[in-house]
Amino acid sequence: MFSVKRLVESNSLKSIPSNYICHNENEDYDSMVNETENIPTIDFSKLISSNSNDRSMEIQKLGDACRDWGFFMLINHGVSETLRAEVLRLSQCFFDLPSEEKKECIGEKLFDPIRCGTSFNIKVDKTHYWRDFLKCHVHPHFHAPSNPLGFSETLEEYVTKNREVIGELLKAISLTLSLEENSIHNMMNVESGSQLLVINYYPPCPKPELVMGLPAHTDHGLLTLLMQNELGGLQIEHDGKWIPVNPLPNSFLVNTGDHLEILTNGKYKSVVHRAIVMNKKAARISVGTANGPTLDTIVSPAPELLSEDNPSAYRGIQYKDYLLLQQSRELERKSCLDYIRI
Repeated sequence: MFSVKRLVESNSLKSIPSNYICHNENEDYDSMVNETENIPTIDFSKLISSNSNDRSMEIQKLGDACRDWGFFMLINHGVSETLRAEVLRLSQCFFDLPSEEKKECIGEKLFDPIRCGTSFNIKVDKTHYWRDFLKCHVHPHFHAPSNPLGFSETLEEYVTKNREVIGELLKAISLTLSLEENSIHNMMNVESGSQLLVINYYPPCPKPELVMGLPAHTDHGLLTLLMQNELGGLQIEHDGKWIPVNPLPNSFLVNTGDHLEILTNGKYKSVVHRAIVMNKKAARISVGTANGPTLDTIVSPAPELLSEDNPSAYRGIQYKDYLLLQQSRELERKSCLDYIRI
């Protein structure tokens, strides 16, 4: 199995292969980066607090963050630092495995339970990205590699706790929309919904300014929950500028996905973001969980949010069909939402 990690570790890498050089993505870097703004921070403990005033104020902040940014840092979420550190450690161990031991993970189809590979969609990418990945469908049925030792058990504990956090966030988001607390859960079949674990490995690069980890894109699903090791690289697009994300210790990064935009009829936008490569000596690892409805759920704007003055802006689409549309194309700034806008 080919990987960027193996390319970097080979003694033959003296220059960046031409098929990895991303001129268009990097040419705007200096002029379009805004290092002065910080994304909002949401305190999870206040979202679930028994103190009604604290909870109400934090729900208001959450609604503002979803509307104005589509991205926020989540603190005091209850997922232990020990578990998070173990997920990152074992993720590194997985990518360190010999190719022969990863053969069980080389799925070729989108809905294969486990897939590992490189770039985004190697069959259609005009430029290859400086990224290896492991993708596991972890709900409603859990799948994970058997190696390294303890990896599967650790990931199962981690994604279970992730779902608990996401469940509470979606309840709070329902309230920000003046809906009943369980409205999104019920409309999107969240309890039996889909959860995809994506572990990204961005190897060190001798000339990081020439390559891209992942280009500008949006995420499918309702919410993505992300953690990373100590190395930066994530940027979000806000007011026409790229904002570098510097997470607080032991925080999660949360972003709204395409299907939350559809569900809210565009009130909460799915935000464009990208992963740049910044390090010449160490690898960046990020662990994301994309959380969506069941694959057969048809997602359309919530009827309660529509009116004569606010008609439906998106046609309904089955979640599975949307994934097939997104994942079969080259990753690009233009969202798949453009195909279903009315």
